[in-house]
Amino acid sequence: MVLTILQGFLLGLAYVAPIGAQNINVINAAAQKTFPIALSTTLFTVIFDITLALACFLGVGYIFQQFNWLKLTILLVGGVLVTIIGIKLITQKVENLKQSSVPDSIGKIILTTFVVTWLNPQAIIDGSMLLGGTRTTLSNQNAIYFILGVCLASAIWFLTLTFIVSRFKKIITSKVLRIINILCGSVIVFYGLKLIYSFVTEVFFR
Repeated sequence: MVLTILQGFLLGLAYVAPIGAQNINVINAAAQKTFPIALSTTLFTVIFDITLALACFLGVGYIFQQFNWLKLTILLVGGVLVTIIGIKLITQKVENLKQSSVPDSIGKIILTTFVVTWLNPQAIIDGSMLLGGTRTTLSNQNAIYFILGVCLASAIWFLTLTFIVSRFKKIITSKVLRIINILCGSVIVFYGLKLIYSFVTEVFFR
């Protein structure tokens, strides 16, 4: 049991740790907002990340294969929304960083964390291949322990990231934060445009 949980935990870290829209959103919230807001962002990120991991583990990738229109819809909508989030980060003025594009109301936090998680077709596809593929090798009992390890990895990773950034954010000046926003925003815009490009390729060149 312990070994299976550990295996799920390690695979979960490999799945969630690479820098992406989720991590950038959590880092920006922790660096720019109060701790309660940053923690709220993190908790909803964990909730959506775990539900996505469960869905991938149980075979949502199969649904994508059966309903191509759903995949195309998520590619387009996700690409547009992610691109908008990135542009807001890039264009945020230094003097307005304390009132940044990072949301501070529960409704906006939920929407943003949902967008960067569930409207991310690449995460769904990768998760389905990684987690869904692993599921086929496990017994029903071991599968429960394995996905528990994956869920623990998600919670520990994002909470640790939030605590570390919040702890040291006082040494981050507005200029440094501005640079971080530009870099992170550029990555997000690139990723959003990549999703839109995938949509165009799927529709017009296949």
